[in-house]
This record gives sequence, C-alpha cells and structure tokens, in this order.
Amino acid sequence: MSSASATGLVSLVYTSTAAQPFRETALEQLLAVCRRLNDGRGITGMLLHRDGRFIQVLEGQADTIAGLVDTIRRDSRHRDLRVLLTQSITERRFPDWTMGYRALHVGESRPSGFRDSFADLDAGADVDTTLRALNELTLWFRVRARD
Repeated sequence: MSSASATGLVSLVYTSTAAQPFRETALEQLLAVCRRLNDGRGITGMLLHRDGRFIQVLEGQADTIAGLVDTIRRDSRHRDLRVLLTQSITERRFPDWTMGYRALHVGESRPSGFRDSFADLDAGADVDTTLRALNELTLWFRVRARD
C-alpha cells in the first residue's frame, strides 16, 4: 500500500449549521447533486444531519477537498463551518459512498452513561475525542447503511 504522502489522500471532518431549516426533500435534492459532483471529483464520505447541524466527512485528494471546503464555506445555506480534523490517509473509510447520508433524531430518554458521538464531534473538543467519535459514528453508519 502506498503512503499517504504518495497518494495525497486526506480525510477532513467539519461541522456546520444550516442557515435555514432543511426539509427532507431539499436535503435529498442537495445530496443528489453532491453525489454526482463528488463522483466526478473522486470524493467519498458521509453526511450526518441533526436538528439543523451537519457533520460531514470528506475523503479525496488534498487539493480537491480544500477547494470543496472553500466552496462549502461560501455556500449561503451553511454558517459556522468549523474544520475539526484533517489528516492524511492511506485508505478511505467510505470507498463506496460518494456521499452516504443519515438524518439523526435526538431520543427523548438516554440511559445512564450515554455518550453522544454526534455531540462529541460537534463540540470538537480535542483530537482524541474527535477521532473516537468519528470511529463510533463510522461504525454506526456502516451498520445502518446495510439496512
């Protein structure tokens, strides 16, 4: 397997807030466009949405990802974009998804000791917490994507 520097692949995780509430149909339309564009650019990843907050993982060539994040920053549908993590990778977490998507809903009751990986990522406390939450959400997402 080639090294990350030789491949130029990066994984970038960011959070943002929707400037206006998104209806599910609007999100589906946005996803259709993003998937088509991402496929042509060699970008993979996942998008999570909960209560007007987004967490997105993008994977691809470093310059392509940087350009996409600049475009997203200028998109009036987003505000408060914050990059939590950018790292060189040797392989993709989401090689088959031009943009996997899940809407998350906050549960009414939570058991004692409950940890909310979405909230942990959204907070972006530190690199270790961010990586742990990303790994947990990746596993959660992959299991549910088979449904």
